[in-house]
Parts: sequence; structure tokens; C-alpha cells
Amino acid sequence: MTIDFVIERDIARSPGEVFAYVVDPTKLASWQRNTVSAVPDGPMGLGTKIREVHRAPAGKQIATVVEVVEYEPDRVFGMRIIEGVPVHGRITFEPSDTGTRFRFRIYSEPTGITRIAQPILRAILRWQFDRHCTNLKSVLEAPPGPSGEAAAISPPAPTTRPARSADPTSDGL
Repeated sequence: MTIDFVIERDIARSPGEVFAYVVDPTKLASWQRNTVSAVPDGPMGLGTKIREVHRAPAGKQIATVVEVVEYEPDRVFGMRIIEGVPVHGRITFEPSDTGTRFRFRIYSEPTGITRIAQPILRAILRWQFDRHCTNLKSVLEAPPGPSGEAAAISPPAPTTRPARSADPTSDGL
């Protein structure tokens, strides 16, 4: 039993603008609103690992490590979870008449107890990622702010490598 679905949105921004926004970890919480933090281990690109923390029901937090497995600027961004529930994603950005055709494929091969709960997990993931994609479209298509600049499009913040922990049990991500 697998989980595999695609969510699509047309976004009134160029593929370059949408791609730059999506791959910027400092912007993740603006459209994946359950995100607490997203810290990459270096500049964004193929092989980059991002430690993400997300809010879950009942006040819990879920930590994951996501690895970038596809990275073609303005075209494709693929990721797989290497620590945490193995739910992977592949996003494509295609020019369209209105700007960008954004396609987010979410897929997983549940094992163990999650395999039993697969139908529920699929429904929850579809609902959650549908909301994320709707949020992304809303943020990127928001009217310009008072300065005349688009509210959501701004240069990405510099990405710095987090300090390595002195704790020998820490992986330092």
C-alpha cells in the first residue's frame, strides 16, 4: 500500500520567483504554517539536509531531517525524509499562461503501524498539503505592500551553517 498524490496550483508569479520562495527555508513557515523551524546544513542544493520541526496535534512537535534529492533551479525540487516519518515530495515548476503551474507530489511507502493507518494518514496528508499549497498561492499572490514591493518576494536571507554541537550524542544538524 502506498501513498501517492499530486496537488496542483496555478500561481501568478514566474517559475523563478516561485522556486526561489519554495526552496528558501526562512520562508517555509509562511506557507507551511505548522513549521516551527527549518535549518539547512549549508547552502541550498543537491544533498543539502534541512532539520525541520513542525507542530503536531496536542502541542507536540515533530522533528525531521529532509534531504534535497533533486535540485534544478526554476524547474524541480525533490526531497526525502531521512529521519522521521518517511513522506517524500517532488515539486515541479512549469511556465503557464498565468505564471507558474506548481505541482507538488507527495509519496510514501508506509511500514509497521503506519501501514495499518495508511488510509487515515493519506487523508490527513492530502488535507494538510492542500492547505500548504493554498497558503503558498495566497502568500505569493498577495497585493504589494506599502513600499510597492510584492509582500512575499524578497531576497532570501543569507543561509549560514549552524554551529556544531559539543554534545557527542548530537549529529550537529
